[in-house]
Amino acid sequence: MRRSVGPLQILGALVGLAVLVGIVLYLVPSNDYILLPDQAHPVAPLVTVQNAHPAKGPGGIYFVDVFERRASLLEQLFPSIRSGSTLIPASEIVPPGSNDQEVRQADLREMTMSQKVAAAVALRRLGYHVIAKPNGVIVDAVDIGTHAPGVLQPTDVIVAVNGAGTKTIASLRTRLAHVKPGAFVTVTLLRGTRIKTFRIQTTADPLDPKRAIIGFSPDQSADIVLPFRVSIDAGNVGGPSAGLAFTLQVMEALGRNVDRGYKVAATGTISLNGAVGEIGGIEQKTIGVREAHADVFLVPAGENATDARRYAHGLRIIAVKSFPQALHALATLPPKG
Repeated sequence: MRRSVGPLQILGALVGLAVLVGIVLYLVPSNDYILLPDQAHPVAPLVTVQNAHPAKGPGGIYFVDVFERRASLLEQLFPSIRSGSTLIPASEIVPPGSNDQEVRQADLREMTMSQKVAAAVALRRLGYHVIAKPNGVIVDAVDIGTHAPGVLQPTDVIVAVNGAGTKTIASLRTRLAHVKPGAFVTVTLLRGTRIKTFRIQTTADPLDPKRAIIGFSPDQSADIVLPFRVSIDAGNVGGPSAGLAFTLQVMEALGRNVDRGYKVAATGTISLNGAVGEIGGIEQKTIGVREAHADVFLVPAGENATDARRYAHGLRIIAVKSFPQALHALATLPPKG
C-alpha cells in the first residue's frame, strides 16, 4: 500500500530545500565585492601626540570606514537584502595578478603612509619644522587598460626607471620623456621592505599620444622626520581615506579648537602638499556619518561631494580640495548653538 504525501509535507520539503539553497548561496563567495556602511568613529582615541592638550567641550573629529569583503552568491543575486550596500566587480578591488591578501597588505601600507603624511601636514601648518626628504614616487592607483596591473601595486614606491633615480614625480616624468610609447622600461621599486625590479611596457598618454606613461597615478613619497612623537593606531583599518581626519585631529590634540564644538566627520586622502584626494565608498561613508549623528561631513570636492549630497538626507556636506580649505570651512561655521 503506497503512502500518500500530503500538501503540508510537500510544503515543508520545499521550504527545507529553499533554506538549504539559501545557506549554500550565502556561504559560496561570488566574483563581486560588497561595500557596507560602518558608523563613523571618533579619531581622538587613536591619536597620541607628545605634549598634547586634553580635548575640552563637545564636538570632536570623526573618521569613517567601509566594510569591504567578498559578496556571497546570495548577496550578488539579491543585493537589496543589505541596506546601503554596493556591489563592485572584484577586478576593481583586486587587480589582475594580485590576490586578496596582497590587496589587504597594500591597504595597511597605505594607512601607515597616510598617518605619517597627516602628522607632517598638521605640524607644518602649526609652524613646526618638519623634514620631508623625497625618496621616490608612490603608486597611488594602478590604471586599468595599461600594462601596470598585475605588476605594480598601490603603495609601491618607484625609486628608479632604467637605472636612473626617480626621487620626485618631476624626475620620473623626465625619465619617461625619453621613452617612446609602447617601449619597455625597467622599474625598480620598494614594496614594503623589499626591493623589486620589473620590466613593464609603456602605453601612450590618452591626453598626449606622443608621451609614454607606465599606467598609475603618482604621489610623492618622502622620509619624514617630525620634531616630536606623533603616533596613530588605526588597528586593522586600511587605506588612505582617513588622512584628512587624522590631520585635523593632530591639530586638535595640540590645542587648536578645530571642531569648534561640532561633531565633524571627514574623509579624503591627504598629500604632503596638503591636497585632499578622492576616496571610494562615499555612499556607505555618508550613511555611516549620518548614523553617528555628525553635524558636518568634510569630503573631497568633485564627484565625491556630488554623491555625498545625494545620500546626505539633511547632513551638511562641505566639499574641500585642500587642508587649508578644510580649516577655513570649519573656522567660518556659525557658532554652535
